[in-house]
Amino acid sequence: MEQSHGLLIILSGPSGAGKGTLCQELLRQIPNLKYSVSMTTRPPRPGEVEGIHYFFRTRTEVEAMIAGDELLEWASFCDNYYGTPRFAVEQAIQAGQDVILEIEIQGALQVKKRFPQGVFTFIVPPSMDVLAERIYKRGTETEEVIQKRLATAIQELEYVSEYDYVVINDEVPVAVDKLKSILIAEKCRVKRKPFVFKGEAK
Repeated sequence: MEQSHGLLIILSGPSGAGKGTLCQELLRQIPNLKYSVSMTTRPPRPGEVEGIHYFFRTRTEVEAMIAGDELLEWASFCDNYYGTPRFAVEQAIQAGQDVILEIEIQGALQVKKRFPQGVFTFIVPPSMDVLAERIYKRGTETEEVIQKRLATAIQELEYVSEYDYVVINDEVPVAVDKLKSILIAEKCRVKRKPFVFKGEAK
C-alpha cells in the first residue's frame, strides 16, 4: 500500500542558522516538496516578494486570524507576529504532497502539539561566533536587534531535545544531504507506510 499522505517537515533553529538557505536547496532538489509560505507583520526585507517569501499582513489582520483559529501555528518574535495558514498545509498533505515549514521555535512547538507526526528538525550553526557573523552580514538590522537575536539564540538552543533530529549547518551541501537522508528514512518508517504481503510463502 502506497503512502497516502505527505510528510510535514518542520525546520527551525536560531535566527542566522541558515534555515532559509537549506530550505531553498531542498526545494530545488526535491520535486514533490512544497514550501509553506508564512505570514508576518514585519516589513519586507530587500528582495522579498509578497506570496513567495512571506504574506505580509498588518497586526490587526493576523490577530483576527489567530482569533479565528486559521493558523496552524503562530509566534511573536522580536515584536512581530509570524504564522502559518492552516488550510493550505493540511490540503497539501492530504493530497500526498510533502510540505516544509521554516518556522521559529515557538511555532514549531505549537505544531508539535497539533501535528505530532511531523518531522521536527533543529538547525544549528557550528558556533555562536559563526552565528553572529552571519547575522551581521545581513546588514538589515540594528545593533540592538542583532544583540537581541543572539541572546534569544542562546535560549533557543535549550529546546533541541524537543526535536526528532539536529543538523549542524557548517557546509550547506553536507547539511542538505543529511536532511534528504532524514526524509528518506521517515518515508520508510513502518508507522508511516503500512503494507501487506500478498500470496503464500512456499
